[in-house]
Amino acid sequence: GKYGSVSLCVPAAGITRDDLAVRMDKMTGKARIYPLAQFKLVVDVNLIAPVYWALEMIGRIAEERSAKGLKRWAPDEGVQGSVVFIGSISSQGNRGQISYASTKAGLEGAAATIMKEAMYYGVRCSVIHPGFTDTPMVRAMGTDYVAKNILPFTQLGRLIAPAEIADAICFMLANSAVSGELWVDAGWHAPA
Repeated sequence: GKYGSVSLCVPAAGITRDDLAVRMDKMTGKARIYPLAQFKLVVDVNLIAPVYWALEMIGRIAEERSAKGLKRWAPDEGVQGSVVFIGSISSQGNRGQISYASTKAGLEGAAATIMKEAMYYGVRCSVIHPGFTDTPMVRAMGTDYVAKNILPFTQLGRLIAPAEIADAICFMLANSAVSGELWVDAGWHAPA
């Protein structure tokens, strides 16, 4: 294409299907287990899709290097690409988010593995963990819920601005000395 190959990947689609992992039905006395189909849907969107977006980009970079007769990347070539996965503070565990939290924790393992493998081609991989951000997904919880259940556990006492998350992503992409994970959580700590 006109701009060359894709070398930056920030797969940002994500869904929640929040519910308790196990909920007792008071009428029947039976436990209702979180629906498997719902869990699989969240895994497909939040974990499998972003990992495969990243792998596709890395694959194209690997092919281009091979076509030029290049093998193992050397630092004097400069970074060839960068992936930033969108994790979440929920990766540390969050009530009602068995599927979502599992996928966000899964991205940590994927990023750590991709980083070890993809540096062969000069591609970095990291994760950013946003806290509660002023987005439609968080707004949908309702002002009262946010005021009572989120803001008291946030040291900044407010939702994070989307621009603050964007700045952090740009930092992760631009600074090649940064690896691993960055918590952009406004000092949020989950209540027990």
